[in-house]
Amino acid sequence: MVVILSSRILSKLCGIAFFSLALSLSLGSSAALADFRLCNNASSRASVAISYTDGQTWVTEGWWNLKQGACETLLRGPLAAQFYYVYAMDERGGEWKGKAYMCTRDREFRIEGRENCLVRGFDRTGFFEIDTGKDARSWTVQLTDTNQPGQR
Repeated sequence: MVVILSSRILSKLCGIAFFSLALSLSLGSSAALADFRLCNNASSRASVAISYTDGQTWVTEGWWNLKQGACETLLRGPLAAQFYYVYAMDERGGEWKGKAYMCTRDREFRIEGRENCLVRGFDRTGFFEIDTGKDARSWTVQLTDTNQPGQR
């Protein structure tokens, strides 16, 4: 059996297919909005590390190098915890730090656990705390030149 479609019917079918594709892409991208992001609004490049609990252990990861005005997704998907911890330093020696100590190192890393950093051969670095609230699905941290962490 051979089916012959007129150009008018074919055009309508293409339009429906395009609309379906556009709808599925837009629905898919709304799910991607549930991330933990960081934007560098400072006047120089910044290196960033993040620490969080996966429910069983602490995980600290770094480094993301963000140029001025850049944003980066540090964790993808809906937030799994209420509290996250960030440390950042800029190329001028400025820091965004706090009193929550985590293990880090000079080069790219993923470290499990936050205890005995020095004994395990890591640096011990103070991270600032971010309370995302109990129901947040996504969060963006804004670094500014005042060396005070900003979030929304």
